[in-house]
Amino acid sequence: MADTGLQLRTRVNDDNTLTLWLEDVALPQPGPDEVLVRVEAAPINPSDLALLFGPADMSTARNSGSAERPVITADIPASAMRLVQARLGQALPAGNEGAGTVVAAGSSDAAQALLGKTVGAFGGEMFAQYRCVSAHACLVLNEGTSAAEGASCFVNPMTALGMVETLHMEGHKALVHTAAASNLGQMLNRLCQADAIPLVNIVRKTEQSELLTSQGAEYVVNSGSESFQQDLLAALDATDATIAFDAIGGGKLGGTILNSMEAVAARKMTEYNRYGSNTFKQLYIYGALDLGPTVLTRNFGFAWNIGGWLLPLFLQKAGHQKVGEMRARVAAEIKTTFASHYTRRVTLAEALSLDAIEAYNRRATGEKYLVLPQD
Repeated sequence: MADTGLQLRTRVNDDNTLTLWLEDVALPQPGPDEVLVRVEAAPINPSDLALLFGPADMSTARNSGSAERPVITADIPASAMRLVQARLGQALPAGNEGAGTVVAAGSSDAAQALLGKTVGAFGGEMFAQYRCVSAHACLVLNEGTSAAEGASCFVNPMTALGMVETLHMEGHKALVHTAAASNLGQMLNRLCQADAIPLVNIVRKTEQSELLTSQGAEYVVNSGSESFQQDLLAALDATDATIAFDAIGGGKLGGTILNSMEAVAARKMTEYNRYGSNTFKQLYIYGALDLGPTVLTRNFGFAWNIGGWLLPLFLQKAGHQKVGEMRARVAAEIKTTFASHYTRRVTLAEALSLDAIEAYNRRATGEKYLVLPQD
């Protein structure tokens, strides 16, 4: 094993620029309860992009390095520098999750038990050839599961399960999901089918509707269709969905969902109430595909709530036992319910090519890149 390994770094500079590069870093010695993972696969998730690129205008990106060691620089609008003052001058590693082989372990029983095992790991800094992590941050992949198959075993699977667990904890019967043709959306569709939970999938293109329908989705509505409002009302009426998870964030879609839920509830009221229905409606915003303002037209009465939903905060709330049950299910179903599909597989250097950055920074639904750090 080498003494150093490559790690992708990102830095905001005081000249209003962002720099991305690959750096040789010394391999750390694991502490008593830690393991050293040889990272063999790491997905690029939308949640990685904020750290990678910050508020930089990536249309200005240029490469001053080589194909093997690219050095990417992009301009940050002066007005946006205040958003990243806290990270100014810091060379930050990135990559929320990944998978690989444990090649060194600390002295604790938990760490030693992982030596030689293929594991998924969560906790940042995974766009690297090696990563030292807590043994408790690892998920042992079942025999026959490759690192590439298990690389996305945390963010999307645990998010999908977390959404379903939130539904149960809060007493809802069915849920709504936006950007539903994404890898996460397809995963949630399979999960809800397996658990017999009605799911209203909102997409924005005909081909996305066809994709989900071909995968057995019963309720798919296209926000780009002229009949969207009527189709959404019909799906909500059929499912009684009163909780929604919105990946878009900005714009009017979240408010439209709440208003449609209220319209369906109002139809079922037996007497007039000037404050609207008593049916409680919950909208969780968990993504920011639209960075604009969230626009609400309040025609949804007073029995409602809007909040943010973040996986780490949910896991804290769920507790150790429930999280353990969720992790065990992910490991058992990583090739079926929680399988991920990738548009392209790239090396660390290729992940910093201008063409690749342009592609995965579009955050296009259904497109996902997998980084192979050892290639």
